Amino acid sequence: MIRFYFNGSPNPTKVALFLEESGLPYEPVAVDTRTGAQFAPDYLAINPNGKVPAIVDGDAVVFDSNAILLYLAEKTGQFLPAASDAKARGELMSWLMFVATGIGPYFGQAVHFRHFAPEPVPYAHERYQYEADRHLKVVEGHLAGRDWMVGNAYSIVDMALWGWIRMVPFVLGDDAWARYPNVKKLLDAVSARPAAARAVALKDRFTFKAQMDEEARAIMFGHLKKAG
Repeated sequence: MIRFYFNGSPNPTKVALFLEESGLPYEPVAVDTRTGAQFAPDYLAINPNGKVPAIVDGDAVVFDSNAILLYLAEKTGQFLPAASDAKARGELMSWLMFVATGIGPYFGQAVHFRHFAPEPVPYAHERYQYEADRHLKVVEGHLAGRDWMVGNAYSIVDMALWGWIRMVPFVLGDDAWARYPNVKKLLDAVSARPAAARAVALKDRFTFKAQMDEEARAIMFGHLKKAG
């Protein structure tokens, strides 16, 4: 039985999507990052970076959502091209890392400076809004004339992207979808899958702290402790 350490944020939710799609048996373990549960010694032994998600699968411990997606896809043989298809495998690896090193980090920083910075930082806000938009435009162009990110099949790249593009209005504003119709089409296609609804609903089986109060800010944005 896979133990899946998660909360309802984008990165754990895309792993929840894979688990629901694949039918792998798993035990969800809630990690409330607004109360600091990610820094408990037992959890740091699983993920020294103090982030979610992480999984424990027998002797295997895997953290970072994109690494987990790749691990689970290799384990099950689902949602990735055949090992013999070098062209498609190369494309999948490239786009998966694009999400890991581009979409995720830039979206995260764009959200921070748009919603959570203690005071406005115009340069940082504009920088990360620009990069979030630029990365989405790369995806928008790639999806022109195609249904899925890699070849003609739904894959872990679509799952990885879905975790973040659900948040586009929160990242870039309520009117942002007008700029990315192809990305919106992909979002709708994945969100319509029954497994996606189950992945999103997983968090509702647990109690997480809802308030982003000063205590939660100090826990989640550790540099604020130093500033204080």
